[in-house]
Amino acid sequence: MSLLTDLVNLNLSDCTEKIIVEYIWVGGSGIDIRSKARTISGPVTDPSQLPKWNYDGSSTGQAPGEDSEVILYPQAIFKDPFRRGNNILVMCDCYTPQGEPIPSNKRCKAAKIFSDPAVAAEETWFGIEQEYTLLQKDVKWPLGWPIGGFPGPQGPYYCSAGADKAFGRDIVDAHYKACLYAGINISGINGEVMPGQWEFQVGPSVGISAGDQLWVARYILERITEIAGVVLSLDPKPIQGDWNGAGAHTNFSTKSMRSEGGYEVIKKAIEKLGFRHKEHISAYGEGNERRLTGRHETADINTFVWGVANRGASIRVGRDTEKRGKGYFEDRRPASNMDPYVVTSMIAETTLLWKPN
Repeated sequence: MSLLTDLVNLNLSDCTEKIIVEYIWVGGSGIDIRSKARTISGPVTDPSQLPKWNYDGSSTGQAPGEDSEVILYPQAIFKDPFRRGNNILVMCDCYTPQGEPIPSNKRCKAAKIFSDPAVAAEETWFGIEQEYTLLQKDVKWPLGWPIGGFPGPQGPYYCSAGADKAFGRDIVDAHYKACLYAGINISGINGEVMPGQWEFQVGPSVGISAGDQLWVARYILERITEIAGVVLSLDPKPIQGDWNGAGAHTNFSTKSMRSEGGYEVIKKAIEKLGFRHKEHISAYGEGNERRLTGRHETADINTFVWGVANRGASIRVGRDTEKRGKGYFEDRRPASNMDPYVVTSMIAETTLLWKPN
């Protein structure tokens, strides 16, 4: 095994200019992450230096068998924390051979929204709080829970320390450092209210980069849990009953919101979000109705309400934003399995481009 480890950790830059590029894309379910690797002459510093590639879309639910070729367009590159050296990860989106985005390509539409001059001028910032649950591999039961049983009630687990309260910290810390190495703007981690559940935060990130960074952070987490023999779940309510669900709270601000008088801009933006509540809920993740019940720090899925420092609201404004008269707000509705391209671009579109009738 030591020889295998040595080979896995070989530093290729000592003997060749070639590098390994891991092409990453979103699969047909809209939440599964796929990847494959190829050898390229390096080093590479920009996605435009990388060739397009293809894959069998019939095996990912993205194309029929009789016309299965899907083309990968490289969009954002990151350092590879697994192979290290000059090797890289590249986030891609997916197109037909004719150059049309396939239906599951949500990045293409998001990029158009973020490139709109009215949106670009506002320098949209996002901070996404990605909650997730670690499951025991063979039984699909949360890490640290007795098999077939339950731990003590919620209370002692949030931001906790100790072998009887915090389960999976080695995975969490490995992911934290790997994201920093990759160049992802990961800003923190914490243990969550339900035991076996954790959160990492990505941001502030500008525009389309928020989606790129969150998807690659998810990919890195999938790889680390694979190594650890643990299953990653992004289900918004993995355990029914008196247990918190998992969300992806999305913090948002524009240049106008961060400037003097920004609180009034924030309130107008929240009003527009309220008008389109149903449209946003329909795009904010599968199974979210099991999470947004009005309990466990959520607002009911059919109700739109906002408030200052209210964690039972659809939209929360921080005390500091209210006090300073400028800042940001938090959309607490997105589920943990949401597509960040969809959520971030939809918030930008509703608050900056959409006009009420």
